[in-house]
Amino acid sequence: MKQDTICAIATANGMGALGIIRLSGDDAVEITNRVFEGKNLEKVKSHTVHYGFIKDGSESIDEVMVSVFLAPKTFTTENSVEISYHGSPFIGKKILEVLLKNGARMAKAGEFTMRAFMNGRIDLSQAESIADLIASENEASRKVALKQLKGGITDEISILRTDLLNFVSLVELELDFAEEDVEFADRTALTALLNKIELKLKSLIESFTYGNALKNGVAVAILGKPNAGKSTLLNALLKEERAIVSDIAGTTRDTIEEVIHIKGNAFRLIDTAGLRETTDEIEKIGVEKAKEKSDKADILIYLIDAASTDISEDIAMLKSLLRDDLETVICFTKMDKNSAATHSFEEKIKAETGQQSLKFLEISAKENVNLDELKNSLTHFVESLKTDENVVITNQRHFEALQKSLQAVKAVEDAVTEKITTELLAYELRNALEYLGEISGEFTNDEVLGNIFSKFCIGK
Repeated sequence: MKQDTICAIATANGMGALGIIRLSGDDAVEITNRVFEGKNLEKVKSHTVHYGFIKDGSESIDEVMVSVFLAPKTFTTENSVEISYHGSPFIGKKILEVLLKNGARMAKAGEFTMRAFMNGRIDLSQAESIADLIASENEASRKVALKQLKGGITDEISILRTDLLNFVSLVELELDFAEEDVEFADRTALTALLNKIELKLKSLIESFTYGNALKNGVAVAILGKPNAGKSTLLNALLKEERAIVSDIAGTTRDTIEEVIHIKGNAFRLIDTAGLRETTDEIEKIGVEKAKEKSDKADILIYLIDAASTDISEDIAMLKSLLRDDLETVICFTKMDKNSAATHSFEEKIKAETGQQSLKFLEISAKENVNLDELKNSLTHFVESLKTDENVVITNQRHFEALQKSLQAVKAVEDAVTEKITTELLAYELRNALEYLGEISGEFTNDEVLGNIFSKFCIGK
């Protein structure tokens, strides 16, 4: 069946030195040739570049370089063309208009990658990794996305599916000989394989916490009483005056969020309103938002002014904020101004919160004292999330599919243990196979595909 030829601008919006328009489809070369003044593109070799002009009738639109890629050795496995033009948005729009006039149509979001998937060039997890690679904002997320693009997840899952498929075939064969009551599938060997698959699935699922931190960044809430130095710390970490610093309590009324990269990892720093009882309605909303951000944070940096004589309010606040899954660093601030002994505070906080593993630092954001130690605490948290798993799960859809796969595998284990009928065992095995196949796209409905590719940019 003949495919429409699609086209779209593949470069970012706005003015630049160059822009690129991509075409893909059976008639990509022919359509481009109709509007190209230069070599006859229908007679050139694949993977070659040619100089000329794009024309609308007798009018020249722009001087361009045209790259020709012939099927099947292209990204989409279809005939493809890339037109490099001077990066004016107006010129790009004019070239698109000429291509549409000559038989091409505008590509939908993600349609080039969708065609690569539908034509078997890549699997679904690799398609998603392309979107992750484009969106990567730090070294760690780039590396993970690139590894997935090379088929890391699919390779892991396909080995499990192949072994399980062999048993499914044997169990299905038993159904053909149901009257003779024979077993082709060794139940002991099947149980051993299921245990192996379960361990692998659990390991992949556990890697999601680390993968999510790499992909989306680690949420770090900076909390404390008014004038504890939250905004000063944010500015010091960012190395810019992002938040207003004042001796007036309650300056920060809303949350301020900025991203900082430390050792290739992204951290989303959230400066919040000072925690205190207040009658000011606007400040009260800010305090509530601060608590909400803490509830969703991965790391809490709680600041206490080293000059404090009474930390009972801080302890009460910490008790309401601490969670088992919340990494907490308590910083005694303004050490450039104060020389207070904080050891007694540390012991009091540990005793009254019941948390003996809390981390404490004495810092001065103004004088840059111990800020490197604070940054090391942040990166250490990310490192602590690592598992022994070679492949890291970063995609929510993969995570959910793995969870369903694990449940299905456990159902098969129960079926073997309870010695249920071969028909039911075959049903449970097929379920497990299907959920494992969801990751690579072997079993995926059109609604899921539409949702995945709609998030891509047009031109990719």
